[in-house]
Amino acid sequence: MKRPGPLLTLLAGLLLAVFMLTLNATTGTKNASSSSQESSPSATPQASPPPTGAPPSSSPPPPSRSAPPNADYAGRTDDNSSAVAVSLRGGKAIAYFCDGRSKESWLKGDVKDDGTMKLTGKNGAELNGTLKDGSSIRGTVDLGGQRYAFTADKAVRPSGLYRATATVRGAKLDGGWIVLPGGKQVGILDRDGKPAAAPTIDPESGTVTVDGQTLTASPVTP
Repeated sequence: MKRPGPLLTLLAGLLLAVFMLTLNATTGTKNASSSSQESSPSATPQASPPPTGAPPSSSPPPPSRSAPPNADYAGRTDDNSSAVAVSLRGGKAIAYFCDGRSKESWLKGDVKDDGTMKLTGKNGAELNGTLKDGSSIRGTVDLGGQRYAFTADKAVRPSGLYRATATVRGAKLDGGWIVLPGGKQVGILDRDGKPAAAPTIDPESGTVTVDGQTLTASPVTP
């Protein structure tokens, strides 16, 4: 039996070479495709937009304070020379400072939500005070070049602030009274611009007799 000739050997070698080249080319294509897929970044997920009308994220607003409750306060200055009464209604205040002889002042203004107040009156009179837990007002009154520190506690009727105005025998009368807790009164009755100690009123009815005529003093509110 004869051995295959050189031509057959050469042909077999060529076929093997072609097969190897084809196999390498196919494998390279697959590897390149796989490498391309592995190296390509995946799609980045997009954040969903907030719902239409949704408010932006923020800290909750601080709780709002309400105006100080309606109440009346009455007390004395630290030097015990005078009395002070304050009436609060709807964020407004009216006050009366009186020494019971000749010095007095009516003051008014706003009360802030935190309980502080700055009330003003004639001739530069000024009251600065702070409401303490709704039970008292601590502050100062500036009047006639002097400063008076005071504390006015919450008053229950008949304690509080009263006023009466009238014309008696041609004289214009303007009276102010502070009824302190315990019943003691401090007041001034002004006759045609001349102040003097006021007569005692009946706190239950508000009546007072002036020059033989009966007047009625009413509770004062802003």
